[in-house]
Amino acid sequence: MPTFPPHGLIAEFSDKVVAHDLPELPPERRAEVVAFIGRRVAGLPSPMRIGVGVVSVVVGGAGRLVGTSRLVRGVTGRPLPGVGDYVRLVRSLSYAYVWDAWPDTAATGRPLGRQS
Repeated sequence: MPTFPPHGLIAEFSDKVVAHDLPELPPERRAEVVAFIGRRVAGLPSPMRIGVGVVSVVVGGAGRLVGTSRLVRGVTGRPLPGVGDYVRLVRSLSYAYVWDAWPDTAATGRPLGRQS
């Protein structure tokens, strides 16, 4: 049975946003961050989850047309209604997770010091 919001669309977009914002974050850490974002979105109250789901479907459709990486580069610097909130949600969850789980991470995502 399909879930709403679609996990795949959220994971794909989240992965591209995290890769855009933290280009030196190792792939295994990025995967962990994307999984965390998916769990947090799935745990949102129903009205918020529905809203995030609708935006993820619209953004996913646009990503299919122009490419998700290209779309992320275009929307991350622009305060578009709905989409801008979606980007902020993904960013806030990813930044919180990265610097909570790995406080010795550079602003580019590069692990500093001791690796865990």
